[in-house]
Amino acid sequence: MSILGNITSKIFGHAHAQAAPAAPQQPSSTASAGGKASGPTPANPAAAGTSGAKTAATPATAHVQVDVEAVLKDLAGKNKEKLDWRHSIVDLMKLLKLDSSLTARKELAKELHYTGNTKDSAAMNIWLHRQVMIKLAENGGKVPESLKT
Repeated sequence: MSILGNITSKIFGHAHAQAAPAAPQQPSSTASAGGKASGPTPANPAAAGTSGAKTAATPATAHVQVDVEAVLKDLAGKNKEKLDWRHSIVDLMKLLKLDSSLTARKELAKELHYTGNTKDSAAMNIWLHRQVMIKLAENGGKVPESLKT
């Protein structure tokens, strides 16, 4: 998985783990649909019910907007180390228990198509933090403007 994918997974996964009780509604709606269609093709409704449950789960989670700031605040509150995740890509990655080495950040820069000089790590880090927050927002995260600038 990509580094950005790992960041997204850690943040969105944490948020979805806290909001897990929403899942029980889907089987009952699938069962109703399966009950109506079970007469003509008994093998297909079972398969449709299985894939239908996955399909139903995906849009449901896609519609839930993850409050990125709240997730990160929660993680920071549980962390022994005081990390400046609001401004530092290194601290953000540490908070998420990801490799924050220069090599990992250069790889993230490559993933995000950074065109600047990767030897200027300060400029790259500022750009990376901003881009990660923008990408989180593009992928369903609620990110305050202050974290995207």
